Amino acid sequence: QVQLTESGGRLVQTGDSLRLSCVASGPRFDDYAMGWFRRSPGKEREFVAVVNWSGGLTDYGDSAKGRFTISRDNAKNTAYLQMNSLKPEDTGTYYCARAFTTWGTQEKEFAYWGQGTPVTVSS
Repeated sequence: QVQLTESGGRLVQTGDSLRLSCVASGPRFDDYAMGWFRRSPGKEREFVAVVNWSGGLTDYGDSAKGRFTISRDNAKNTAYLQMNSLKPEDTGTYYCARAFTTWGTQEKEFAYWGQGTPVTVSS
């Protein structure tokens, strides 16, 4: 059974940086892509970032490009999301997810989900 546990979300101010972590239990962590999604108040859950099995390939949603960086440490079964220059519109619950395969950018391509960690960016 795969379990994903996010951490690192908290209240920050505009312009601050924050790093989210996602620890995965279960075998073969490095066989799958890992992604981050977020649900902002009043909006559908949206794609934020994805990293492939090795960490060598990444992709970002439009809102994350240039400000967020996704990475992973396969030795620690952990994925990260470094968020810089945070804005109030980045407020939301951030979810870590493990893909069915080696890539994915849509929710339907992810098999396992964490409970989410809340991020609030004050103006």
